[in-house]
Parts: sequence; structure tokens; C-alpha cells
Amino acid sequence: MGNHSEMQANERLARQINQDARRDPQSPYAGKRVGIANGQVVVVADTWQEVVARLRQVEPDASKCFCIDASADYERVEDIWIIS
Repeated sequence: MGNHSEMQANERLARQINQDARRDPQSPYAGKRVGIANGQVVVVADTWQEVVARLRQVEPDASKCFCIDASADYERVEDIWIIS
């Protein structure tokens, strides 16, 4: 599998997980952080530290990995203002 197709597989799976977690509060992914490598879920955890540690064990090439907060609303636009 080429790097581009791995990225697409990771993104596709991440989108499915995100939709599932947002639609169903009983989903095993709801409220969790998820690590994906090479098109497969490799870790579901409460913290980013757990996700990163497991991903590094499974796939040392970070370009083949993807992390998401499964319940986050990635479609919502938020403006961040800085006043100096």
C-alpha cells in the first residue's frame, strides 16, 4: 500500500469512527481518543499519551498514523481572536 493510499484509508476510517461516536453515545469510541495506523484501529484510549505510546510501538513511521478525538465536531468552525 502506498503512503497516499494509507493516508486515505486512515482518513476514511477516522471519518467513520467520528460519525459513529457522534451519532451513538454508546459507541465504544464515544469520548475516546483513537489511534489508527495503516488503515486499522490500533488503540482506543482516554489520553493522547496512551494513543501516541501505542502508535509508536505499532508503527514508527508517523506518516502512516492518524489520531482523532472520536467525539469531536470537526465540522464546526471556531474563530480564535487575539487582542494585543
